[in-house]
Amino acid sequence: MSMAPIAVAAEVPSAPVAPTAGDGLGRPRAGWFVRITLLVVIILWLIPTLGVLVTSFRDEAVVDQTGWWTALAHPFRASEWTLENYRIALDTQGFQNAFLNSVAVAVPATVMPIAIAGFAAYAFSWMNFRGRNLMFVLVVGLMVVPLQMALIPILRLYTSGASIGSFRVIPDFDLNGTLLGVWLAHTGFGLPLATYLLRNYIGSLPSSIIESARIDGADHFTIFWRLVIPLSVPALAAFAIFQFLWVWNDLLVAYVFLGGTSQNRVLTIALQTLNGDHAEDWHLLTSAAFITMALPLAVFFSLQRYFVRGLTAGSVKG
Repeated sequence: MSMAPIAVAAEVPSAPVAPTAGDGLGRPRAGWFVRITLLVVIILWLIPTLGVLVTSFRDEAVVDQTGWWTALAHPFRASEWTLENYRIALDTQGFQNAFLNSVAVAVPATVMPIAIAGFAAYAFSWMNFRGRNLMFVLVVGLMVVPLQMALIPILRLYTSGASIGSFRVIPDFDLNGTLLGVWLAHTGFGLPLATYLLRNYIGSLPSSIIESARIDGADHFTIFWRLVIPLSVPALAAFAIFQFLWVWNDLLVAYVFLGGTSQNRVLTIALQTLNGDHAEDWHLLTSAAFITMALPLAVFFSLQRYFVRGLTAGSVKG
C-alpha cells in the first residue's frame, strides 16, 4: 500500500513593511525641503517685524544714529530701551481716543454679521422653504460686488433715505457720521462671506443630531441655540478672525462713514495722520504701528486653533 506524499508548505517569511513617517494620526510628515522652505519664509517675515519692534523701544537719538540690529549686540543695556515712545505715541494725534473708537467699531461690527449669518445659515441648511437655494445663491453672489461701488449709494441712503415715487421706503435717519452707520455698513459687506462659511459648516453637521432633537420636541430656535451654536464654534471663530481684522484694519469705510475728525477717527486714520505729520520720527511711527496691531494679534492667537477647522469644515464628507 503506497502512501501519497504529503506536501508541506514552507512558511516563507514576509518582507518587513517599512514604517511610514507620520505624526501618529496617519498623516505624513513634511519632508526636509518643505520644512526648510517654511523656516526661510518665517524668517523673512519676522525680520522686518523684529526691526519695527526693536525700533519702537529705542530712544530717538539712538534710532537716528544706529540701525536696529545693533541693539541685539547688547540686549540688556538699559540705555538702549525706553517706553517713552509708546507714551508719546498715545498722546499724539488722539491715539488713545482713536483706539477706543476702533474697539467701538470693530466689536459690534464683528458680532452683528455673525449673529445674523448664523440664523441665515441654519435656515439655509435645515429649514425647508420655497426658493431656499435661489436665495442662497443670491446671497453668495453678493460677494462679487466691489466695495467701492456700494459706498456712494449707501452714503446717499444714509443722508437722504430712499423712496419709490411718493412712498418713503427708508426714512431719513441721517446715519452718516454715526457708529450705527458704520456698523451697518460693515455688517452688510461681511454678511455674504459669513453666510457662506457658516452654511457650509452647519450643513455638514450630522443630521441624526438634528432629527433626534426634533423627535424630542425641540423647535428650530432651541435646536439652533442649544445644539448648532456650540457645535459651530470653529466656524464662528474663523469668521470672527476674518471680520475683526478686516474692520480693525479698514480705512476706506471708516473714513467715508465716520470722517477724519479727532472725535470720530479710528486707529488707521490716526496712524495715517501721524505718518504725514511725523514722517521722520521712526520711534513714534513704529510704536504707533505696534499699538495698532496689538489687539488684532491677541484676537488671532486666541482663536487661531479654530481657524483651519472652521475654514475646511464642509469641504469633505465622512
